[in-house]
Amino acid sequence: MKKRFNCCYEKSFRQTIYLTRMKSLSRNQIFIAIAAVLFTFMLVANPFHVNPNAAKVLAVATLMITLWLGEAMPMPVVALLPLIFFPLMGICKMDDAASPYANSVIFLFLGGFLIGLAVEKWMLHKRIALSIVKLTGTNGNRIVLGFILATGLLSMWLSNTATTMMMFPIAMSVIAILEHKHGEEKVKPVAVCLMLSLAYASNLSIGTIIATPPNGSYVNFLAERYHYNFSFRDWMLLFTPLSLLLLLALYFIMTRVIYPNKIKDDKETDELIEHDLKQLGKLSHPEKRVLWVFCITAFLWITADIINSVQKMVKLDDTIIAMIGAVSLFVVPSKSDIPETKHLLEWADTKKMAWGILLLFGGGLTLAKQLEKAGLIQQLGNWIAGFAGNNVLLLVFTVTIISIFVSEIMSNIAQVIVFAPVVAGISDAMHISPLLLGIPMTLGASCAGMLPMGTPPNAIVFASHKLQLKDMVKTGFIMNIVSAVLITLFCYYLMPLIVPNVPLLK
Repeated sequence: MKKRFNCCYEKSFRQTIYLTRMKSLSRNQIFIAIAAVLFTFMLVANPFHVNPNAAKVLAVATLMITLWLGEAMPMPVVALLPLIFFPLMGICKMDDAASPYANSVIFLFLGGFLIGLAVEKWMLHKRIALSIVKLTGTNGNRIVLGFILATGLLSMWLSNTATTMMMFPIAMSVIAILEHKHGEEKVKPVAVCLMLSLAYASNLSIGTIIATPPNGSYVNFLAERYHYNFSFRDWMLLFTPLSLLLLLALYFIMTRVIYPNKIKDDKETDELIEHDLKQLGKLSHPEKRVLWVFCITAFLWITADIINSVQKMVKLDDTIIAMIGAVSLFVVPSKSDIPETKHLLEWADTKKMAWGILLLFGGGLTLAKQLEKAGLIQQLGNWIAGFAGNNVLLLVFTVTIISIFVSEIMSNIAQVIVFAPVVAGISDAMHISPLLLGIPMTLGASCAGMLPMGTPPNAIVFASHKLQLKDMVKTGFIMNIVSAVLITLFCYYLMPLIVPNVPLLK
């Protein structure tokens, strides 16, 4: 009987998997067909009556954006399409299409990713997270604050997804201890807060150029189009305070407004944190050395302009510093007891690298370059600017809120790649600094919080079964509005005060 039941169960399971795959396959085929039809329509009908070369670029852009939106193909694969279509259609030569894939910003992120890999490999990130939670205490609200601060701090230097995945099991362990002590119903507000805090703190941590891919993409766009170098130090001066403000707003809104709780300090949770820290032991030799590389790299990023001003022998920039830090990880001995890890990083460790993000950068940069070259961006900017009026503050808010809500359904990096030239065109047409629209658009792209598919961190915490979709939609909507208001006010009123040359950029 048991064997028969197992056979039936196995058959049912296989049928479910088959139907799921067929459904997914059909959806992908539909979006690929839609993308192909739109590509052909834009190429043949030329609905916007642009010149033939611009029509070709617009057709390829439509194809790529449709495939990105529908997720019918892996996004990095879509980013490779310009290498096929641009030379094939005579839009540009292969060398011109391929060169953006080796842009300096790609190597900046490559360096950042490698440093992040080393931090994760030697468990330094877990030690930092547990230490911060230990400092904040185990009161319900302070636990949430501790996770927000720990996640936000780590996400400034590591990828949002990696940070959330690292913090997720720690948070689940804390929730399990609290539920055992107080009961599931009483702990539910804290559980929802903890899960959402992991995703939102990762998303809202926008204080460094490498904190999230859209930041690096837009910095590179400024360098390419306006020859403006937005340094790592200037970005931190401007947006680390904003990031902290967003994180504090997240804490107060969740714990005081939406999900208040009555969980007091708990010895068992304290003991769990203490136990995990003791399990890690003292700082190992590899941890210390990774920490040194991490701190020296961050120090050079912050002080590069000062170093360049006092000496003329070498000229440091953010990418060079990132590569120095990354390469040193393969040179510095780890002094580990594990035979196969002679250095802080081995090439085998790069299997975990986010190579797809780097390809995505390259494809987006190539697309943006050809859109600009075809004159499409300038035309679109002039068209939109005609409806914008003279209220720049309202325009900044509109761009920010559109960016936030669009990123709920579209990859934030793809969004910035597509929108950066558009808002630049609007700025040029209105004769205002492109940063006034470009920075809010970029920051807004990282703040999606309403839907699980908005960002990978959202999807990770939603899979915990500790919260419902209505929890994410409600909290995410409120945080979207709060983020739009804070980003708008900060960029419009405070950005010019903190970095005086910002409004002079034209």
